[in-house]
Amino acid sequence: MTVKELEKLYQSRKCGIKERLNSFKALSEVEQQKEFVYCTLTPQSNAKKCWEAVEQIFKIKQFRGKNLREILKSKTRFYNNKAKYIIQNREIWYDLQSRLDNTGLMPLRDWLSDNAQGYGMKEASHFLRNIGKSNNQIAILDRHILRNLKKYHIIQGLEIKSKKDYLEKEKKYIEFANRLGIPSDELDLLLWSKENGEIFK
Repeated sequence: MTVKELEKLYQSRKCGIKERLNSFKALSEVEQQKEFVYCTLTPQSNAKKCWEAVEQIFKIKQFRGKNLREILKSKTRFYNNKAKYIIQNREIWYDLQSRLDNTGLMPLRDWLSDNAQGYGMKEASHFLRNIGKSNNQIAILDRHILRNLKKYHIIQGLEIKSKKDYLEKEKKYIEFANRLGIPSDELDLLLWSKENGEIFK
């Protein structure tokens, strides 16, 4: 798909994309917790199956390793580790909750990346976008974004080598979005929907 075709696709999906992003800003605390768990599960795994797992997890009464592993083993890769991460991350939830409205976006992302188990810059960015906090200032540099950045000659390699490298590629992504005239949060959902046929998260 050429850049012109991408811009045309955006015009056809813009309303749905904006509606999806607006929905992220109106989440309850429980819904935010779901997104926190979801972004723990998504690395190297299918997004839709991960969300199915989240919905099942929040129906059980006790977050125990055995219960979580039983749900995760058919839904996500590395399910043993991710079950541990979910339990460990419950311990920082209220600390995180108190920071959401009192901490700047970049320090908040750094804190998440440093303190949430299973999180790096990508997962922290994903969570903050999915609860309506990204404000077109950060990027979720997952496989679909990186592949598209390479395709459109914005970056050369697909590997993220360090935090510095992440920030450099993120800057190039946001500059690319600005050149297209598409807000960077919206471009993310557009590129995902281009590959998967639907606007998800």
